[in-house]
Amino acid sequence: MKKVLLINGSPRQNGNTSIALKEIAAQLSLHGVDSEIFRIGAGPMQGCIGCGRCGAAGGCVLADDVNKCAQLLRDCDALVIGSPVYYAGPNGALCAFLDRLFYSHGKEFDGKPGACAVVCRRGGASAAFDRLNKYFTISNMPVAPSQYWNSLHGAAPGEAAADAEGLQIMRTLADNLAWMIDALPAPPARQPKTFTNFIR
Repeated sequence: MKKVLLINGSPRQNGNTSIALKEIAAQLSLHGVDSEIFRIGAGPMQGCIGCGRCGAAGGCVLADDVNKCAQLLRDCDALVIGSPVYYAGPNGALCAFLDRLFYSHGKEFDGKPGACAVVCRRGGASAAFDRLNKYFTISNMPVAPSQYWNSLHGAAPGEAAADAEGLQIMRTLADNLAWMIDALPAPPARQPKTFTNFIR
């Protein structure tokens, strides 16, 4: 069975980001696609320390759930990242988590569709949406579309359940993810990477 990993980047276990991801998961199930929600939790999250040891170590050397999440994603066919909007951007703990996940394991996700869903009170959703999509576009991951930017609106916990258009956007996103999982062929052979640092 096909499967999608959904990362919940909110510190609130049952907040509005959870509503967005559960709506996506429910719609995926209608297509026969299984899903799993992975929460980063509310604890402190160490950012990347730039040690450069992840290649030799086979993953991030810091002891938390980054490598566990990478293993889950290896066994899935697509990825959705959900985040609340803080200061027109994703949750900082989530960004620290994703920086390490994609730096230490990004090449393993090549060809898997990716999408994000952001939840805000009022504004900043498109900036957070843009920030999260960059993880996919730097990792050769096709970005799944919807009928509008993937945002849901709500402030108090549970309030996003009243955003009818936002919920429909989540369902359309799930429809498109299921379609892409079935329709996309294996990715083409990749060229050897050329690295430059622009210093002369």
